[in-house]
Amino acid sequence: MNNILETLTEETLAQYFDHTELRAFAVTKDFEKLCAESKQYKFKMVAINSAPVALCKKLLAGTPVHVGAAISFPLGQTTWETKVFETKTAITEGADEIDYVINIGKLKEKDYTYIEKEMAEITQVCRENKVISKVIFENCYLEQDEKEELCKIALNVRPDFIKTSTGFGTGGATLDDVRLMKRIVKDDIKVKAAGGIRTLQTACEMIEAGAERIGSTAGISIMKEFINRE
Repeated sequence: MNNILETLTEETLAQYFDHTELRAFAVTKDFEKLCAESKQYKFKMVAINSAPVALCKKLLAGTPVHVGAAISFPLGQTTWETKVFETKTAITEGADEIDYVINIGKLKEKDYTYIEKEMAEITQVCRENKVISKVIFENCYLEQDEKEELCKIALNVRPDFIKTSTGFGTGGATLDDVRLMKRIVKDDIKVKAAGGIRTLQTACEMIEAGAERIGSTAGISIMKEFINRE
């Protein structure tokens, strides 16, 4: 961790973080708090469900903080057409980034054609609108060969990021998963680690393993740990 810490500044560390508020019961004051914190700490993005996109876009107007919409979150069990519609709506309302959940059932059935079509359709909408695309694998439910197959499909489609987890499954990001994903996609696609990243040490380990973005509800405590370290 020490080697990574030596390369980081407060500003560069903050830019790894997607500051997250994805709870089903979040209300306006929660999003106001999320956006105020993101401006204060200069996080890269606020990660929210698609309904509050317009609100957060307004709250973050004139700042470099991106608004990121989670699509078909957290289960991924809507049709690809529905996901595309939700993606387009979120972009219209101001989303700068899209994090969508794959159809895990279709992957389990080895319907790779469906998975690739879904990924291609959503990635294309993002690309046409100059919006960053992220594909959520939800690795806690996947076997090794399924993770590898998803990475290979992603290499065909070329979304901007592939992402470990929603943070709402039975497990979050692991170093092994980040390393696996990075090993296959190399520098052609970026990797986002999300779920269970709550300490500076864990964040640094994820970065060292190859993560170029981190989704976390603990970004502020991690930043404070960095600022106050000896």
